[in-house]
Amino acid sequence: MDILMEVLIEQILIYGSVFILCAVVIYFYLRQQSKTTKETSRKIEIAKEEGLFEPVSLHPFIDLSTCIGSAACVAACPEKDILGIVDGKASVVNASNCVGHGACFHACPVEAISLRIGTEQRGVDLPHVNENYESNQRGVYIAGELGGMGLIKNSVEQGEMAMNHLAKSIKNSKEGYYDAVIVGAGPAGISATLQAQKYKLKTLTLEQDSLGGTVYTFPRAKVVMTHPMQLPLYGKVKLFDTSKQELLELWNKVIDEHEIEITEHTKVDEITPIEDGCFKVKCSNGEEYLTQRVLLAIGRRGTPRKLNVPGEDLPKVAYRMLDSELIRGEQILVVGGGDSAIESAMLVMEENEVTLSYRKDKFSRLKPKNRAKIHEAIDAGKIHMKYNTNLKYIEPDKVGIEHKELGTIEEIPNDRVYIFAGGEMPTKFLEKAGVEITKRFGYIMKSYK
Repeated sequence: MDILMEVLIEQILIYGSVFILCAVVIYFYLRQQSKTTKETSRKIEIAKEEGLFEPVSLHPFIDLSTCIGSAACVAACPEKDILGIVDGKASVVNASNCVGHGACFHACPVEAISLRIGTEQRGVDLPHVNENYESNQRGVYIAGELGGMGLIKNSVEQGEMAMNHLAKSIKNSKEGYYDAVIVGAGPAGISATLQAQKYKLKTLTLEQDSLGGTVYTFPRAKVVMTHPMQLPLYGKVKLFDTSKQELLELWNKVIDEHEIEITEHTKVDEITPIEDGCFKVKCSNGEEYLTQRVLLAIGRRGTPRKLNVPGEDLPKVAYRMLDSELIRGEQILVVGGGDSAIESAMLVMEENEVTLSYRKDKFSRLKPKNRAKIHEAIDAGKIHMKYNTNLKYIEPDKVGIEHKELGTIEEIPNDRVYIFAGGEMPTKFLEKAGVEITKRFGYIMKSYK
């Protein structure tokens, strides 16, 4: 009997110890979860105040009924504070800063994440594209930013995959016709051009500006890529914190090695469907080309948005900043409050007197690093900040800035004006080619279903 009691007491002690251990683990787990929830909730409130909670482009959508709160998505995201955990479930935090890597989607162990464009309240205009990157107009393929993929790495991948599907659709070459005309030589267009070389297709790549497309218009020192990517005919690009110049040099190297030609400074004005499912491509220089297929790898903002103020046609006005290191000793006005405007203003502030005009009373939807740096520059007096202002007129040696709250005009000596007011989607161009555009609300990107 005594032995039985001893065994019973021993078991009670063991089970009691296990219970206490479990209780301690659960206590600290719940305590940590509560701490995490409070911290993430605080960040969400700040994001809402700063206008960063609502997404502006490709972003993660979390199915809370499926999410198990593993935080694998938070750990996988290469950006800071895009995702967090609230009450044991994943939540977006600074959704406006998401650049669409897709790492969260791939990391989720229960597939609770999809990548979407637009929200239930705010729609985004997108062309109709199927899972093969072909638009509603048979024979016209779309890759990259136009289809919703703004990140360089993702655009490169889409350019390659779109060309894979396009190549399979071509049965035979046709005399007097290109197999494919690629419109745009940005990340997606270059990738598609290199992939077409692998298939030995007869292609023509047309770029309205210079090799690199939108990337070419970035300031020379701007960091444009922070993660590795696969580039057709080259392999893995193991560059980190890559500047625009480094990326352009890499593209030029690969293109030269494979003797590929890119036709620069040639704008495509019209794409017209003709007989046998083929197309006629008309350019602004009068040239016309016949092709079996078309791959559109152009940006969403084909034409810079103008302010339509007096003097905007003066030579000193520009909508992009190139060779910023060559600008010294000038009075510069930068108009805009987005990342492009902020980054450009900071690139020239050391050697010039820079004024930044923004129509709102505070910045919103800025990348965290840019937000911190611009406030630091303003506090240090390196940039003259003009909140709640509009550019009213431009003259050869000065500009007029309207202070909206006061209703007054301030004249500022000026040598250069840079306007960053976004761009207009090439809707008419696409509609002429037969490509339908629809405003999408919470549209799931097919690549991330």
